[in-house]
Amino acid sequence: MGALDEGHFCAELENGVGLGCPELGFEEEPETIAIEDAVKVLLHGLGEDVNREGLVKTPLRVAKALREGTRGYKQRVKDIVQGALFPEAGLDNAVGQAGGSGGLVVVRELDLFSYCESCLLPFQVKCHVGYVPSGQRVLGLSKLSRVADVFAKRLQEPKRLADEVCMALHHGIKPAGVAVLLQCLHIHFPNLESVFLKPNHKGWLKSLVCSGSGVFENENAESWTDFLSLLKCRGTNVDRTSTRHSNEQSWCPSQSYSCAKTSSKIEPVNQAMVTGVTSILRSLGEDPLRKELLGTPARFVKWLMNFQNTNLERKLNGFAFSRVNAVETDKEASGKEKQIQSELELPFWSQCEHHLLPFHGVVHIGYMGAEGLDPIGKSLLQSVVHFYGFKLQVQERITRQIAETVTSFLGGDVIVVVEADHTCMISRGIEKVGSSTATIAVLGRYATDSVARAMFLQNLPRPTACEE
Repeated sequence: MGALDEGHFCAELENGVGLGCPELGFEEEPETIAIEDAVKVLLHGLGEDVNREGLVKTPLRVAKALREGTRGYKQRVKDIVQGALFPEAGLDNAVGQAGGSGGLVVVRELDLFSYCESCLLPFQVKCHVGYVPSGQRVLGLSKLSRVADVFAKRLQEPKRLADEVCMALHHGIKPAGVAVLLQCLHIHFPNLESVFLKPNHKGWLKSLVCSGSGVFENENAESWTDFLSLLKCRGTNVDRTSTRHSNEQSWCPSQSYSCAKTSSKIEPVNQAMVTGVTSILRSLGEDPLRKELLGTPARFVKWLMNFQNTNLERKLNGFAFSRVNAVETDKEASGKEKQIQSELELPFWSQCEHHLLPFHGVVHIGYMGAEGLDPIGKSLLQSVVHFYGFKLQVQERITRQIAETVTSFLGGDVIVVVEADHTCMISRGIEKVGSSTATIAVLGRYATDSVARAMFLQNLPRPTACEE
C-alpha cells in the first residue's frame, strides 16, 4: 500500500486537524487576508491593475477557491466514520461470502478534485472504492465518498491520495481489506512558445493508480479480480499493468517542462511572486519546506507568467492586418456570390481572471467568402485565438475580441463560437462534472440572417468520447 506512517493515520482518525478560529468571519480570518495579499502581488507581477473592474474581487475569490479546495486539512476522518458504522450479519464460519458482512462492497465513479502539489493546478479524479466488511460491521455508503474527499481536498499527487484514502478506511472500518483505484486527469497547458510548435497538443495527462490493504494487499489476489470485474459492469475498463508505470515517473507536466529544454532564453523568476505563493501554501496549512513543495512556488509562477499582460501591438504571428485588407478583399469579390466558409476546432488555453483557474476548449470561426478566392489560412486564425487566449480572460470577452479582430481581414460577416471547460466549474463548490460553456458572437450578415447562422451552427462538430 505504500510506505506511510500508520501512526499518522491513527492520529488523523482520533484528532484530525485544528478547526481554526470559528469566531471570525471568513473574510476576516488571517489566512484569507494573507492569500488576498499574495494574489495582489501575483496580479502586479502579471502587469495587471488590481483595481480593474474584473479584478477587484479576484483576490477574495481566489482565497475562497483555494481554502475550499483544501478544506480537507481541517476535517477529521473520525467525525465522518464515527456513528456511520452499522451492524449487519453475515457468514462467519461458512465457505464463500454473503451480502453484508463478509461480502465485497464497491462504490464506483466518485468524482473528486484535488490541487496538484507540484504546480497548484487542480486535477480531476474518478475514484472507485471497495472493501470487504468484517466483524458484522458495514459503513454507510456515502461515507466512503466523504472520506475520499477529505484527502482529495489537500495538495496531493495521485499515488499518495490513493494510499491515504485506503489506509484511512482500513483503520476507520477495520474491514478484511480495502481497495482504492483512481483515474486521474491533470490539465496540461502548453506555454506560449510551445503552443505554436505543437499544434496537436493534448489538453490532459492521465494517470491510473491503486492501493490495497488486507485481502487486497497482494496485487495479484483474486479479490482484485472481483473488484475490477464489478468496475467493468459499468463500462470502466482498467488495464492494471499501467498502474505500475504511473508510479515510476512524475505525472505533473510542470516538472516535465522543467526537465525539457523548450527555449534557449531562460527568464528569471519574479521572487516577489514566489514569496507570495509560498505565503499561500502556509496559509492553506501546508509546510512550504516539505520536500515535495520546495519547487512548487517557482513552478506556479513560471506557469502563471504565460498570461502576463503586455502591451503588444496587434501583430499576430508575423502578420499585421487592418480594415484596408478587408476592403481590398471585398473589391476582389465584387459581383461574386459569397458562401459560408469556416475554420473549426481551433484549440485555445486561457486563465479565468475571476479565480485564476484555467479554462480551455475550441473556437469555431465562420465567415462569408466569395467562391474562387483563397480561404484565409488556418494558422493566422489560430494565432488570433492564441493571442487573446494567453491573457487573464473571461469567455464572453475572448469571444468578442476574436470576432472583432478577424473582421479586419475577413470582412464584416463573421460568427465566432467558443466552447470551453472551466476548472472553476468543477473544482469549486458546485462541482458540476462534465459541464461546459458555449458563447457566440455574430457580426454583419450573421447577425441578421438566421438561415446563415443556423447553417453554420448545424455544421459544428459533435463531441466525441472525452480524451480517447
